[in-house]
Amino acid sequence: MISLERRNGRPLRIGHRGAAALAPENTLRAFRAAVAEGVDLVEFDVYGLDGGELVVAHSNDLLEVSHGAHEGTVRDRTLSALRELCPELPTLDEALRFFVDEAPGVGAHLDLKVYGREREVVAALRRFDLLERSLVSTLDIRSVRSFARLEPGVRCGITLPRSILGITEDGGAAIVARTGLALLRWSMPLLAGPVLSLARAQALVLHHSVVGETVVRRAHARGVPVVAWTVDDHAELARVEAAGVDAVVTNDPTIFASTLET
Repeated sequence: MISLERRNGRPLRIGHRGAAALAPENTLRAFRAAVAEGVDLVEFDVYGLDGGELVVAHSNDLLEVSHGAHEGTVRDRTLSALRELCPELPTLDEALRFFVDEAPGVGAHLDLKVYGREREVVAALRRFDLLERSLVSTLDIRSVRSFARLEPGVRCGITLPRSILGITEDGGAAIVARTGLALLRWSMPLLAGPVLSLARAQALVLHHSVVGETVVRRAHARGVPVVAWTVDDHAELARVEAAGVDAVVTNDPTIFASTLET
């Protein structure tokens, strides 16, 4: 099972959707950009098409998946039709092959945006011999439990995002939302324990704004590492590092050198 322990006293570096600040997100180009910056893991989203294929995509929004080129939906299109609109869209197999052929020393962090397909994801990880190099995260408790049952050798994390807490940082309510998130930082230790137990999760994946020393300490007391996402601000990176998180997800891996390695 992949280790998420800090290295040399610093949290692991995880490139978000590859390295979304440096190259188009969820593409092999973004994966390569992340690896070039020395990340420990590359995170990417796994989405399912109605035709059965598993692809590297964040949502059903074609505008997002095509990087602003086309509007529409993703799930109901065939893979070949999607490839005409999104020529850099990888399948799950192509993404996993990258870790075998181009990044043998880098971990794979799969963030699932599809549920009920856990058996297929496990089979793909087995096919590429990546079980012990992979972290799988999802906000669906049933999915985490399913992974634990299907393949105990894969580390699976439960994600607690802003949306599941009914909070957003978008729009006119952003200031109120940020205040709410700060308050949740104090209550998160009470929520995290029961969620970890219910999900049988082996990692706690938290939005950075609800990370604090207490929740990290309590997770560690259970033997559970804490991953903070998605951190692109130098001050926030320094804060979550000081809180003791084990890994940090970022769109721009270059911030680690300028913030933590000075």
